[in-house]
Amino acid sequence: MIDFRYHLVSLIAVFLAIALGLVIGATQLSGPLLDNLQGQVTSLQDDKRELEDTTQTLQAQVDTSQSFESAVAPALVRGALTGRSVLLVLASEDVTTDTVEEVTALVTESGGTVAGQISLAPEYSDPASEPGLQSYVTGPGRPAGVELPETDDTGQLVGALLAQVLMVPATEGAPAPDTAAVSTVLAGLSALDVLSQDSASVTPADFAVLLTDGALDGEDAADRNDVLLDLATALDAAGSGAVVAGDGASAGEAGLVGVVRADPEVAAAVSTVDNVTSPAGQISTVLALGSEREGTSGAYGTGEDTQPVPPVPATTP
Repeated sequence: MIDFRYHLVSLIAVFLAIALGLVIGATQLSGPLLDNLQGQVTSLQDDKRELEDTTQTLQAQVDTSQSFESAVAPALVRGALTGRSVLLVLASEDVTTDTVEEVTALVTESGGTVAGQISLAPEYSDPASEPGLQSYVTGPGRPAGVELPETDDTGQLVGALLAQVLMVPATEGAPAPDTAAVSTVLAGLSALDVLSQDSASVTPADFAVLLTDGALDGEDAADRNDVLLDLATALDAAGSGAVVAGDGASAGEAGLVGVVRADPEVAAAVSTVDNVTSPAGQISTVLALGSEREGTSGAYGTGEDTQPVPPVPATTP
């Protein structure tokens, strides 16, 4: 008969065997395992350094490319807008001062002039602003001679009003809008806090550039973009052409550039640029205005189905 001490010794032997196995296993495996882990860490560190080097190289190439584009920009746009005027409309509060200044400088280099600059406040496209805008546009305060479309759409009405006083008709011999009408309309809309006049003066222009940045969000994003689209369309139709220029994000589904491109009818009339924050995009914006004068619209930039830049004028040296 097996007594209790035999069972106790057997159990102790089993536990000792397990412990000994763990010690031997850990001793045998720890070396290869640590070596493998150390190898992976070293490999990851090498990959990280390689990516850093690649990033620095690519950034240097981008900087060199942009420096080159900035250097040749005046020669590329020279003569594109000789004797023509351009209205700048900031359709987003996120448009940077640098972008505005660069576009302004290239318009001047092209032989054109900036007729003025206005900024649209978020309230311009806010559905909550519609009652006040509707009342002003259809009331007695608008300038005489302004003919509005037969619609109840506030965006179309305000867009038509602004276009008729801010743009010089492309039709030869057609009279330019009265500068007094420009002042009246801008003062009226400024009083409603939907826009502001940034330049000392604003006079009727041949072309319009709507500068935007990023994309809209929120449940009313589509309605807001529709209002801005109405303005771009109206400015284009009333003058010699319009360009909507923004950054890469603005070319998305909820960005103004993307909304223009998504509408075949509008895209056939209004040119778009999706890299205006770069020298190449600023060049494209000015050259696109020259193409608009010839009745040609296009999509330019780095997005899908775009051309890098518009055609350079034949008169450019």
